[in-house]
Amino acid sequence: MRRIFSIATSLVVISAGAAIAAQSTYVNERFGTVCTFPDEIFTDRQPEPENGDGQIWLSKDGASLTCSGILNIDDDTPKNFVAGEKASKEPGYKVTYSKTGKDWAVLSGMKDGKIFYERRLFGRDGVIRTVWIDYLPALKSKYNPLVGAIAGSLKGP
Repeated sequence: MRRIFSIATSLVVISAGAAIAAQSTYVNERFGTVCTFPDEIFTDRQPEPENGDGQIWLSKDGASLTCSGILNIDDDTPKNFVAGEKASKEPGYKVTYSKTGKDWAVLSGMKDGKIFYERRLFGRDGVIRTVWIDYLPALKSKYNPLVGAIAGSLKGP
């Protein structure tokens, strides 16, 4: 019985190690924005924009992941950001969930026929750091479990 437990434990440790190995961590040089994501899903890294504000990755099934930063030139706050997004009249855009904290905001909803999830950190350094994930509704069971971990990995200096 102990031998079976030992083998099962070894398999769990190997599986956990494989899951960790399949992660990529992106660090943006300009703003210090950091996010970690499964690199076996988001495989197609897009060219970095000239201003160096972030990076986009695409998946083979049409999902996308953006990790970026912007200067908070308007002195925006989490509550004001969410209120503005909820009031948006942009066609094909609807916020269905939102939550704010002292220095963060989370939104999800629909944009152009895709489910989106966005998390923003409002840094004391005057930078807003963002992770944005979008995917087709048919892929909800694949991406919903990933969203929390990816969004939770968002950090700044």
